[in-house]
Amino acid sequence: MPIMYNTGEWFKVRPDYYRKVELATPDWPIDIDLEYMQLVAAPYGGPLAVIRDAVQLVPVQGSSRSMIRIFDTTGNETGHILWNHGKLISMGWSDTEELICVLENAKVFVFDMFGNEKESYSIGGEASVIKILEAKVFQSAAGTGVAVLTTSGRIFLKQNSNKSERKLPDLPNSNVSCSCWEIITEGRNSYCLLGREREVIKLMHGQTVGTITANLFEKPYDRIIKISASYNHQHLALYTNTGLLWLGSVDMQQKYCEFDTGRKDKPLQIEWIMNTHNTDADAVVISYPSYLLIVNRNADRSEFPYDPIMFLVAEMDGVRIITQSSHEMIQRLPKCVENIFAVNSQAPASYLFEAQKKFEEKSYKSDEYLSMCRSNIELAVNECIEAATYEFCPETQKSLMRTAYFGKGFIPSHNPEEYMHILRILRVLNTLRHEKIAIPLTYKQFSHLKPDVILSRLVFRKHYGVAIQVAKHLKLPESWILEHWAFHKIMHDPNDNEVARKITEKFKNPSIEGISYCNIAEKAHQSGRDKLAIILLEMEPRASLQVPLLLKMEEFERAVASATQSGDTELVTSVLLEIKKKMMLSNFHMLIRNYPLALNIYKKIMSESSRTALYDIYNTEDDHKSIAEYHFNNAIDSEGLESNLSLIGNSYSQGRCTVEAELCADMARLLKMQKTHANKPNGGESMSGLSIHDTMLQLLERGELKEAEKMKTDYKVPDRRFWWMRILTLAKKHNWTELEKFSKSKKSPIGYEPFVEVCVQQENAKEAQKYIARCPDQRKVHWYMRANLYDEAIDCAFEQRDMHCLYELQLKIRVLRDQGLIEKIGNAIAMLEARR
Repeated sequence: MPIMYNTGEWFKVRPDYYRKVELATPDWPIDIDLEYMQLVAAPYGGPLAVIRDAVQLVPVQGSSRSMIRIFDTTGNETGHILWNHGKLISMGWSDTEELICVLENAKVFVFDMFGNEKESYSIGGEASVIKILEAKVFQSAAGTGVAVLTTSGRIFLKQNSNKSERKLPDLPNSNVSCSCWEIITEGRNSYCLLGREREVIKLMHGQTVGTITANLFEKPYDRIIKISASYNHQHLALYTNTGLLWLGSVDMQQKYCEFDTGRKDKPLQIEWIMNTHNTDADAVVISYPSYLLIVNRNADRSEFPYDPIMFLVAEMDGVRIITQSSHEMIQRLPKCVENIFAVNSQAPASYLFEAQKKFEEKSYKSDEYLSMCRSNIELAVNECIEAATYEFCPETQKSLMRTAYFGKGFIPSHNPEEYMHILRILRVLNTLRHEKIAIPLTYKQFSHLKPDVILSRLVFRKHYGVAIQVAKHLKLPESWILEHWAFHKIMHDPNDNEVARKITEKFKNPSIEGISYCNIAEKAHQSGRDKLAIILLEMEPRASLQVPLLLKMEEFERAVASATQSGDTELVTSVLLEIKKKMMLSNFHMLIRNYPLALNIYKKIMSESSRTALYDIYNTEDDHKSIAEYHFNNAIDSEGLESNLSLIGNSYSQGRCTVEAELCADMARLLKMQKTHANKPNGGESMSGLSIHDTMLQLLERGELKEAEKMKTDYKVPDRRFWWMRILTLAKKHNWTELEKFSKSKKSPIGYEPFVEVCVQQENAKEAQKYIARCPDQRKVHWYMRANLYDEAIDCAFEQRDMHCLYELQLKIRVLRDQGLIEKIGNAIAMLEARR
């Protein structure tokens, strides 16, 4: 089925199709003529570095001073470097879009894409002593490395800026110099292939001497002048001075073909065209002045006239060609694209594409084409979606995605996830390819780099708005992009209030998660803009993030305020300990006295670690009550309470704590009295440290009644307490006569049951009986029973007609088995029952 659509740039190198894809045409400044320039381009649509070719005679325009100029792929200048570091040998781009410049003295300078110097280092060793003849920048799993070839024919290799240099083995029979060389990487290891006359020499670290491979060509030649490895370092191309081309595996064990180009001039560059659908390569691009040659493994060729000067950029899925007036990419044609657009294609996707076109035209033929692919409709839809990812033209993408949308309607329970995912990525790719962004990525490159890397590159180029939209579109976090935007504002906008307002407006969106004002504030602080940092920190709701930066900025009062407002005691503690190290103690005390929580926590810390510091803060605050407590605790610990009571009392008095001051005075008198009694002859047991109650109890036990009564008056001891103490001591001494006298001295404030109690405790029922009579009637039976006076208890219960008590007595008496009492209580119960 003939479908002539989008095939004008296809060409065939049998048996495969290749195509040229036109990218955005660079608009170079008027003073840039690539014919007299050296150009190195970063892969993945990265920036270009241009410098005047020191070998050529160049018509000078403007300043003769050497300058490296950096452009994006559309010719827009992003930066420049006034070169004054020495003789430049080679340039190259790292995998992070950093420009690496190698000097004749083995010094390496690294710049970003805006021309700002980031770092410099030396290859070191012998390479820094002997002059550098050539240098190469290469990529490996260990990072971006640099290899140099010295004038002595030795090669030094540095895997990245953090690793030490490696000296590769010396060349065998080194009398003859090499004519070309290439660095090959295998994982984290790298080695060198050199072309010398008819030989290829492999130099690998750890070997004593290089390995020579010869006789690779069948036709005669003098020497190998070009070596080129494929992007994945799996394939090798060798080019001789007679125009012979050898293609094979990188280990030179497998030969694909040998091809005679028929040209005697030296090629400018040789690059392998990596396949779009896998990691293999089947053809190379060879550039000559005004001429481009493509040769594949089958020794078939295709050629094109071109501008006098061109630069090839190897990519993971093709080769970009940059000239003065064009920017193109050569790719092997993806199979899915060929299936759809090739002439006479009978693939299901081709029929589906035509069916959709006829459907739009409202033609009945749509159903005919649809019937031809209905059995493989799912395959056709998937091929259309895949083909859209390989296309650069938005209109072609739309046609293919419309076809896929049309076709998936005929698939039961079709999962639209892949369709929606590709739609989102195509929108992102088209945005990146726009001339204002100028990152012409392919779908394969996008998938390899991952969206996070793409976003990082957009942010570094200061395309913040685009980066945020891409992040939203791909459903990725956008908070870190906003943070970078805020960093940029801080660095370039001098108005603090305006910057804070703009940042707050951007950050207040509730849909954005993970935003931290503290990160922005720290950047402002690092830039010397502390006022802006404070304004931003006030927006941060999390005190745990605010406080460390406030401490770093020595905004101590704000730090304490923020910590105390949070209520986090651990945070307050850490803030206090940090501030105390950095402030004078008096200023520190004055600071925290305004924050009760901080002050209390500090007091607690000092009470456990340094009481002296605690006294200082009490003294600063004139907190006499706390000073008194401080002296009291010290006195207790040092067992010097008596000598410190006056000091403690005075402090309480100054703090207007009247009750506490009186207690201190009372305690002082008590200790003095206890000491006086301890010094008396036959003073008995020491009373030192006893309470007022215990002291009076000891005095009564010693018989010093007057002293006890004096204490009762002095310390306002209640009568009830005093009578209890008197009763207990007299009963303990069995002084029943004195106890009786005391009971009759005046009306007892505690009644007479305590008298009965102490007599019962001393098992003196006779004495107890004296006082039971003076107890309340309702309690008499109880106390008679307690004193085991059952006879009197029966009489009392009978008199009171208390049947409950009589029954209770009956139970107890039965246990005693006293027949007389049993009869008596039985009669009493019977008599009372008879009276009812």
